[in-house]
Amino acid sequence: MMMDDDGVGRVLVACEFSGVVRDAFISRGFDAWSCDLLPSERPGKHIQGDVLDILGEGWDLMVAFPPCTYLCSSGARWWKHRQQEQAEALEFVRTLLNADIPKIALENPIGRISTAIRKPDQIIQPWQFGHGETKATCIWLKNLPPLQPTKIVEGRENRIHRMPPSKFRGRLRSITYQGIAAAMAEQWGFLLEGD
Repeated sequence: MMMDDDGVGRVLVACEFSGVVRDAFISRGFDAWSCDLLPSERPGKHIQGDVLDILGEGWDLMVAFPPCTYLCSSGARWWKHRQQEQAEALEFVRTLLNADIPKIALENPIGRISTAIRKPDQIIQPWQFGHGETKATCIWLKNLPPLQPTKIVEGRENRIHRMPPSKFRGRLRSITYQGIAAAMAEQWGFLLEGD
């Protein structure tokens, strides 16, 4: 395992501006950094720029959240008009999945990745991790086990799907639920501690 100067595993949270997943790993003692073209919404270890420029910097684990604009099934009716954008988005996903990083998890909604690259290793829901909502989320894994539910709850609603239109809707829909972030940091971070 590559470690920082303090002997702590290095975690890259790719395409994250919220800092939720990054901070979940930091709270468990990891040297975790988020990277996005946007600035971070919370103070912390954040690289504002293209994640492709830093993939080779000795990360032990990458959790990636590539933009789903041209990939998710909810936008399928527009795919025929956005073939070039979709091809570029799929190439970006391939590059992330094939990065020279020992452990990788890539998250995206149900959509084009499943048919163009490969089926996901698992599909999770927020209600499996303490949030009473539905939002089917695919995860593709490299050298990581599927996440195990931590707190199954009732009262499941589709809040994300029903969000009203706004200029911030896409950003709000992309933020990872705290319970899922905590499960990633605990379950996948534990594997780094054992390396």
